[in-house]
Amino acid sequence: MSELVKTTLDHGETDLLIDQWLDHRGHGQLAYYEWFMDIRERRHAVMSQKKQILAWNKGEFVPENVFCRTVDTGRLIPLDRTWTTHVYHHQSFKDRGLPMKPVVFTILPELMLLRGMHDLGCDDIYIIVTDLKRQEMDDATEYFKMVCRYSFGRACKPSMERKIRHEHMRLTHTLLRQRRTPCFPQIDLVVRALLYEKQPRFFVLFSHHGTSYSQIFFTHASYVPDEDVFSELPTGCPNPCCSDDCEIIRFPRRGLETATVLNVWGKGRHRKIKTRLMCNWVDCNVLFADEESGSTTRSGSEISMGSSHSREGKITGQTCSKCKLVKYCSVDHQRRDWEEHRRVCIKAIG
Repeated sequence: MSELVKTTLDHGETDLLIDQWLDHRGHGQLAYYEWFMDIRERRHAVMSQKKQILAWNKGEFVPENVFCRTVDTGRLIPLDRTWTTHVYHHQSFKDRGLPMKPVVFTILPELMLLRGMHDLGCDDIYIIVTDLKRQEMDDATEYFKMVCRYSFGRACKPSMERKIRHEHMRLTHTLLRQRRTPCFPQIDLVVRALLYEKQPRFFVLFSHHGTSYSQIFFTHASYVPDEDVFSELPTGCPNPCCSDDCEIIRFPRRGLETATVLNVWGKGRHRKIKTRLMCNWVDCNVLFADEESGSTTRSGSEISMGSSHSREGKITGQTCSKCKLVKYCSVDHQRRDWEEHRRVCIKAIG
């Protein structure tokens, strides 16, 4: 059994793929454009700076005009930040000269949205390419959920260890009989290595089989997209006659209800990840206190509302008095961020 081959697409190659996707005029791209148009027609009411939102308020349909609230820092940042994609695939793909760019292109809008949800920890995105059919993908998903829940990073009970080994052998023989590439032990080793060494926010188990789907694995519940924002996201299928059950990638449109979350911390190793609320100026590291209070001083985006310090001396921040969607530690940082924030800042409702 040989190791899987890794093909890396750097930031520049990812940027070119995004440009190609924006220029594409197929049915699949049109469905996403209509979904983003629906996002644009929404007017955001005054809400907590910790709530997930997606906003396209001004300008043409390009990533730098679409803003997403990050789940880790609470910033409202455009989707124009690229990433490095690491694609793991079988040696036969390389021998046949098959490129990996089409793999990334197929699920590019979902990757853009997931990348946009994270301010930190998503400069690298990992994809494992398989040819699993739908039932095999379902079985592999349940296997990795079981492994992470009962044995990842801690001692496993003998009875559960036997069950995990049995399921591993069953999947190995099933994929071997169907001549799947890569084999299941190769997939299992790469997944475990990614979780131990890279600790990604999410990774994708991709299938290029026409009757299957690609699965997104999240490593914490807080990294899952909000149902209120993404419930109507298109399935990505280029066939206009397909139903909603036909998915190219299983994006959790119903939030935690349909998301695949791996319990990589396990019992006794629970990691409570709390959303931090930071100054919206991307070069600032100021972390705000939890309190959100204050009164408006005057209208407009150049002047903020709220007190910069609480009574205990903790920084509570100043909220943009126009859109009320972002906070800053000072007027100076708000002015520095204005060149970017002006592309999304509009008067809030209510």
